[in-house]
Amino acid sequence: MDSAPSSEREPVPPPSSEREGVAYLPSSVTRSTKLLVAGHFSVGKTTFVSSVSEVEPLRTEEAMTHASAGVDDVAGLPHKTRTTVALDFGRLTLNEELVLYLFGTPGQPRFLPLWHDLAKGALGALVLVDTRRLAQSDAILALLEEQGLPYAVAVNEFDGAHRHALDSVREALDLTADTPLTACDARDRASSLHTLITLVSFLFDRMEPTP
Repeated sequence: MDSAPSSEREPVPPPSSEREGVAYLPSSVTRSTKLLVAGHFSVGKTTFVSSVSEVEPLRTEEAMTHASAGVDDVAGLPHKTRTTVALDFGRLTLNEELVLYLFGTPGQPRFLPLWHDLAKGALGALVLVDTRRLAQSDAILALLEEQGLPYAVAVNEFDGAHRHALDSVREALDLTADTPLTACDARDRASSLHTLITLVSFLFDRMEPTP
């Protein structure tokens, strides 16, 4: 497994809901894993990382200005005023031994060069998709496949969006049969945690030796 010994040997942190001060890793944590949270522009990556992180997440959001007009596709996003320009970062202690470091990637094509740096050392990726703009996910999936980075896909179910059967989404995205596909609400911590656990289980299963 792509993991490293923890350098922290501090008391167990307070509940994640408090998020006040510094939350140290428990002394039992011995492994860490880096995961990407990917997806197209305005699919909910920042919201997802914020909902699951046990520490105050790092965000690099900036106000959208006239410079992005005609560059960033905001069709159907009348309330979109800010965008991630580098990364989002969060941390989640999955169990007493394993901590996940989550790196949310920018979704606009003009920021794709950053992916090569963000992907270094990552064990895999969770790709968020919006069924109203599925075609915009093609470039993201192609980039992950080009880099040989395994991934799971999660449909972020926005309010008011039509709920499609997951089999239909799998066919539309041309996903392989073994690619994990779930649905979630990025604003809901329990729902988002389920998708991360699905991804981690998939990645660890891939690492099991073949009999």
